[in-house]
Amino acid sequence: MPQSLSILSDLVSRFSSRAAAYDQSGEIALDNLADLHKAGLLALTVSPRYGGGGKGLRDVLPLIGTLAQGDPSTTLILAMQCLHHASIAADPHWPEDVHRMVSEAAVQDGALLNALRVEPDLGTPSRGGIPATHVSQKDGQWVLNGCKIYSTGSTALRWGIVWAATDEENPRTGHVLVPLDAPGVRIERTWDQLGMRATGSHTIHFENVVLPDSFLVDLRKPEDWRGAGQDLTLWHALLIAALYDGVARPARDWLVTFLHARVPANLGKPLASLPRFQIVMGEIEALLLTNRAMLSDALARYDLGQCSVTDANLIKHVVTDNAIRSVETGVAAIGNPALSRSNPLERHLRDVLCARIHTPQADTALSAAGRAALGDV
Repeated sequence: MPQSLSILSDLVSRFSSRAAAYDQSGEIALDNLADLHKAGLLALTVSPRYGGGGKGLRDVLPLIGTLAQGDPSTTLILAMQCLHHASIAADPHWPEDVHRMVSEAAVQDGALLNALRVEPDLGTPSRGGIPATHVSQKDGQWVLNGCKIYSTGSTALRWGIVWAATDEENPRTGHVLVPLDAPGVRIERTWDQLGMRATGSHTIHFENVVLPDSFLVDLRKPEDWRGAGQDLTLWHALLIAALYDGVARPARDWLVTFLHARVPANLGKPLASLPRFQIVMGEIEALLLTNRAMLSDALARYDLGQCSVTDANLIKHVVTDNAIRSVETGVAAIGNPALSRSNPLERHLRDVLCARIHTPQADTALSAAGRAALGDV
């Protein structure tokens, strides 16, 4: 990882000390983001041409897994920042001046961006379809109208990379850069979920937002998008896997501490001494060891160009499922204390369950892997 272990350990400790309060309030942890900027992590994957770190997946993935142990909501915002700056740096479609603008802002100010893709009617565009959010020409200007839901980081973002369509007879679809302080942008505070509560994934409305030509960074015919963005898709799957594996690890650590500290009066020794709980911990260790091995193998194969999107999506499914099972196993083993609001295990449970909402969902990952295995039928 690009940062010293002491710096990362300090960040995890700070994030962890604040996590319960932000979970309760549902607000984005701006002090966590300020800490990330101070550490240079909000520009970690920005092109070195503009002063960024230029780091790749081998550095980013373990960083996300580590920081998620402190606060996964903050870490999800960071993961999206790293993901999209890495994509922009490798994408020749972005105009040079626009690329420079967003990159230098990340380096100098810690300015955040994220892709805004999901819509109330369409859902996620990963399953196909034309977005209702659209750009049209009015009086010689491009104007954006529409709505995006589940917009992670919303109120903390400087820009949104909006998935939109043109209103032409044969519409093009693609990426439109939108300054989120522009006239006509309105954030509706709709995010009030069970877990990952401090991501600020609110709804963003666009009402006659005027954009310069250069901010329509990449519009294509829908069929021309087939097969595009493979590296971004792969990064996304693996970063999500690492993040939720990171959620499961402090849950495991808390359980170990609890089992050593809990001494029932009729037993006279810690629960950790009982074979039943030793088996439970063994089950959890097996799940998390499997995760570590899968993520390590994915990085090794990615470096060799041998990790496909199908593989990455399947890894996301297996790793996040293991993370959920590991936390649920601990919860089931100790009963009521696991669900007490005075203990962090219930928050880890709520957070880890959110792994299932991220693209790709289980059916997509499994069906693609099955088709790849079976070949043409």
